[in-house]
Amino acid sequence: MESQCPSRPNPTPSSTSRPGPLSSFARFVVCGGGVGLLSGAAVPMLAGAMPWAVANALVTIAGTLLCTELHALFTFGTGRRPGWRRHAQSSGSAVAAYLATTAAMLVLHAVRPAPGMVWEQTVYLTASGLAGIARFLVLRVFVFAERTQRKGPVRRMAAAPPVDGLLPVTRHGERALSATVNSPCVPAC
Repeated sequence: MESQCPSRPNPTPSSTSRPGPLSSFARFVVCGGGVGLLSGAAVPMLAGAMPWAVANALVTIAGTLLCTELHALFTFGTGRRPGWRRHAQSSGSAVAAYLATTAAMLVLHAVRPAPGMVWEQTVYLTASGLAGIARFLVLRVFVFAERTQRKGPVRRMAAAPPVDGLLPVTRHGERALSATVNSPCVPAC
């Protein structure tokens, strides 16, 4: 009679069902665009009760936190909520995108003192699109990339063959059962 191995835990959803780059990008646009639309509606409502700059700052912070949660769980399929490190990294990429769009608008106004709405929208939307693509790449490659945690070399203990019919001795001086030592169910150290 063969002994049955206890079932091993299934792989985590993040390792088996991470979306590909195109799917991730589509999800990034949907999440970011959805939160952007909500933010656009929330700022004027809050601005009635406080200065516009404060309302914009609060909505931007809340939107960035919400987007980071959505990107971790939905866009990049990590299978777990982001920690403070990922929130900080995501916020950093949002600040960089904000600075890029602001710089583009400042350059436009330096080159054309009265550019008109069509030029402003063209430059702003182009800068926003490029900043969004750059932010997607930063989030996918650095912030939400799947990493393996290694703290040193991986060592696997090999089963020693029985010597003269004796079972191998463990480092604690106990005799190991050959069925246990050679079993595929015993995880490697």
